[in-house]
Order: sequence, then structure tokens, then C-alpha cells
Amino acid sequence: MEVNRSHLTEFLLKGITDRTELQVPLFLVFFFIYVITMVGNLGLIFLIWKDPHLHTPMYYFLGSLALADACTSSSVTPRMLINILDNGKMISLFECMAQYYVFGSSATTECFLLVAMAYDRYVAICNPLLYLVVMSNRVCACLISGSYIIGFLHPLVHVGLLFRLTFCKSNIIDHFYCEILPLYTISCTDPSINAFVVFIFSAVIQAVTFMSIVVSYAHVLFSVLKTKSERGKSKAFSTCSAHLLSVSLFYGTLFFMYVSPGSGPSKYKDKMYSLFYTIVIPLLNPFIYSLRNKEVLGALRKIVKP
Repeated sequence: MEVNRSHLTEFLLKGITDRTELQVPLFLVFFFIYVITMVGNLGLIFLIWKDPHLHTPMYYFLGSLALADACTSSSVTPRMLINILDNGKMISLFECMAQYYVFGSSATTECFLLVAMAYDRYVAICNPLLYLVVMSNRVCACLISGSYIIGFLHPLVHVGLLFRLTFCKSNIIDHFYCEILPLYTISCTDPSINAFVVFIFSAVIQAVTFMSIVVSYAHVLFSVLKTKSERGKSKAFSTCSAHLLSVSLFYGTLFFMYVSPGSGPSKYKDKMYSLFYTIVIPLLNPFIYSLRNKEVLGALRKIVKP
């Protein structure tokens, strides 16, 4: 006997915690984190645009990464702040898909930008005499635009597959934003195909981009170890350490979110991974790349003390 089921088109985001006494502290913490994140990333983009000394491929990639981080944070945090203040705030299926699309797009873009940055460091350290030829403005523009095009196209696959699902069990999404895996748990349609496609795409993109970064930095490491100059070694390690830290944080979190065997409906673990990826990493990246970078700090001093 088939039961007549009404399809849900609005959902309630459960948020980080149900404890009402934590609402105001959480709102203040995440509000200040968001402000600092946007100031850090947009400020870095402004410095790179303003200072002619930063008009090089490395800083173009860094500015593009800052833009992706700003999009990641903006796709999640403003909506989360609204939901903290208003527990009964509903989100439509269309808004949910749009939020996931922006998040997925910026995440995918960041994967490929990190590869481009690793390749840039490989050319700069292993083939410094050919750097200006290999990393021309045209090549740099192609790498950046290619990263964003792939980023725009990839989440369309998953958003498109969402249209095959119907939601009639519950309208409560046990998450603080419209992450795609919790959506599958409240679907009345079998989401196995969707989950399989997410796993395959995530695994392939992460494996290909991560291995590309590893190969680039393996060549960099061998090249640096051959260098006799201690100053040259120190400069090379200093240049690459920030990128390697960012890569470790980014891929470590994404791996546990989408590829590890435990990913799926496990509640608190996935929320913590998502919180770290969507809020903490965009906050840290501009400071990881800037605080030890003399050229960025020099550009900042010029703005502050003209």
C-alpha cells in the first residue's frame, strides 16, 4: 500500500548546539571571527592590488585563494549567525542548494589553486632562470581562471542530482549549514547514487590535487637539499612552509569530511570538521601567508604609514 506523502520544500537548520544559554556567546564569537576573516582576506586582496611589487604570479594566486576563502566563509557564517539568534528560521530547498553550491564551488576552486601555488613554487625554486617565461601572466591567468571554472562546474553535478531526491521524513537538518551529506539522511528517495558520486568526485579531486602538490614539493625538497647556500635553503623553506601548513589543514579536514570511512551521518564529528573547514581555515589562511612574509608586511606598512 502506498502512502500519500507530502514533499518538503523548507528545512530547519539545527545549528551547532541546542543549548540556549550559549546562543549569545556563540553569536559574538562567530561574528568577530567573520569580521576578522573578511578583513584579513579582503585586506590581503587590496594590498596585492595596490602594491605593484606584489604583482607577481605568487601573489596573484594568493589573492585568488583569499577570494575563495572569503566566499567559503560568506556562504556559511552570515546564515549561521541568523540561525543562532532565531532558532525557528527556516531555509528553503532552493536556498539550501544555493548555499551548498557556493560552498562546494569555493572548496573545489581552493583545491586547484593550491596545486597552482605548488607548481609556482616548483618553477621558482627548481627552474628560477625560466620562471618569468614559464609563469608568464598568460599562464598565471589560465591557471587561476581554470581553477575557478572547475570550481563553478563541479558542484553543479551534486546540486543537479539533488533534484532526484524527495524529502518527506523530517524537515530538520542536523547541521549548521546546508551540507550535502546530512541532507541525504532525511531523504525519502534512496540517496545511494548521490552519496557514491560525492565520494568518487571528492576522492578523485582530492587525490589528484594532493598528489600534484606532493610531487611538486618533492622536487622542491630535493632541489633545496642540493643547494649549498644556507641562506638559499632558509629562504626556500620559509617561502614554502606557509603553503605546506595551509595544505595540511585544508586536505586533512576535507579528507575526514568526505573520504574517511566515518564520514556520513555521525553528528558531532562532522560538525566539528565542517566548523574547522568553513570558519577556522578561512580565518587562518591570510595570517599564515602574511605574518612571515616581508613583502606583504612591507606593503601594509606603506598603506598604514604613507
